[in-house]
Amino acid sequence: MVTEEQIAELQHKIGYTFKNTLLLRQALTHSSFANEQKINKRGDYERLEFLGDAVLELVSSTYLYNKYPDKREGEMTKMRASMVCEPALAYCASNIHLEEYIILGKGEEQTGGRYRESIISDVMEAIIGAIYLDSGLEAAKKHIEKFILDNPEEKQIFYDSKSVLQEIVQRDGNVEIRYEICGEKGPEHDKIFESAVYIGDKKLGEGSGRTKKAAEQKAAYQAILELKKQ
Repeated sequence: MVTEEQIAELQHKIGYTFKNTLLLRQALTHSSFANEQKINKRGDYERLEFLGDAVLELVSSTYLYNKYPDKREGEMTKMRASMVCEPALAYCASNIHLEEYIILGKGEEQTGGRYRESIISDVMEAIIGAIYLDSGLEAAKKHIEKFILDNPEEKQIFYDSKSVLQEIVQRDGNVEIRYEICGEKGPEHDKIFESAVYIGDKKLGEGSGRTKKAAEQKAAYQAILELKKQ
């Protein structure tokens, strides 16, 4: 259960104070917890997520339209998709350790739901929806620009690191890219995977994450940074 102190702490982290903190609590509440409550049943974040997703699409589309007047529709669509996809939102949420504040049912907690990217990204969108209801579009826009739309070019490289690395390597001819999972840590429901990426026979990057895909993505990003130095 999230305490009043934690609610205050999260508001401080995001730089926004709710007039109605019940909206924030709802945004943090997973359906598994809501369904467990037989008395004083509380709503979950799903309706707020629905609203927040729409606000995020509007704000991010407007941002890209204004920032990149020379980009065509297809390019902006690709950029928006990479910036607001599930792994991208979960990555943005890591800056404020949002997973610590999510309210889960016992079963979901035991199966590692607190660190699942799909849940974390849903809560990010639900918070956007909650801010929109609490103070309107301008407040939601400020939150989105602060946590999701800052430094879009660099974030796009991170979010698309595997495909960006593939493009870079292909310029130099037919060189093989190979990913290896080289370690695992932690219990079954809370594993950390470690990955390495090889260009030909040379290891160029390492990364870790709560899924194999996330670990490979971080390894690819490190490889891109390494190639930029050369």
